[in-house]
Amino acid sequence: MTASLGPTLAGCAALLLWAFLALLARLAQPVPPLLLTGLAFAVGGTLGLLVVAARGRLGALRQPPLVWLHGVGGLAGYHALYFAALALAPPVEANLLNYTWPLLIVLLAAPLRGLRLGPRRLAGVGLGALGAVLLLAGGGTGGFGAGAPAGYALALAAGLTWALYSVLSGTPRLARTPTEAVAGFCLAAAAVTLAGHLAFEPPGWPGPAQWPAILLLGIGPVGAAFFLWDLGMKRGDPRLLGTLAYATPVGSTLLLVAFGEGRLGGSVLAAAALVVGGGVLAATARPDP
Repeated sequence: MTASLGPTLAGCAALLLWAFLALLARLAQPVPPLLLTGLAFAVGGTLGLLVVAARGRLGALRQPPLVWLHGVGGLAGYHALYFAALALAPPVEANLLNYTWPLLIVLLAAPLRGLRLGPRRLAGVGLGALGAVLLLAGGGTGGFGAGAPAGYALALAAGLTWALYSVLSGTPRLARTPTEAVAGFCLAAAAVTLAGHLAFEPPGWPGPAQWPAILLLGIGPVGAAFFLWDLGMKRGDPRLLGTLAYATPVGSTLLLVAFGEGRLGGSVLAAAALVVGGGVLAATARPDP
């Protein structure tokens, strides 16, 4: 399998945008998680649809039910879990636990995509997993509040959901799906999560302070990033992107701390070092022949 440099760089651009995901989600609080997910997807999906229409590619939205299930389930499921985790648990720790998805991508890419894993990548994944265990064992800097254990569990579930979505995007049955279809997935995810908000969450609406964060979410991390990531996972190197993604939680965590949404305790710093070190180790593994 030969990966193209351009799509891999597109995936890297998505990782850069996702460094802002946790901060913008926190700045949008206290908007309920499903409402926040639905509004961000509505913004991102609408902008994406306008671009697709301008390119004359609306026919790309006609896809089989399996493709829609994968796209909508992955996008809506991951973000609902992630935003709920940030609302319940200390944001720095929840954010780092969510970033088990890069190491899960590296692991899952081997059996699901037929790619070799190798001892160096396995060692890198092991270091990343050790960082996650350290966070859980130490209780993080924020302590275990009433909702923290549930928030941590949701963060781990979000990581698994995104890893499965990402790796399955490149399997033979789904790799042929055009990237333009992501606009439809975003709009459908908006409809699903907004319906969930009406059914399960208390009524509410963002105020003037929350709307800038919601709009930025929809434009970047919950908008353009999906199209870039879809291209990267389908035509780039999923193992390299999965390992380079270890840099994203560092940038994301630093942004949270800079805006007063967390602090860097000893366990967080040690966990981040293990996660990034594992990513560097795996990313420098010898390429396939």
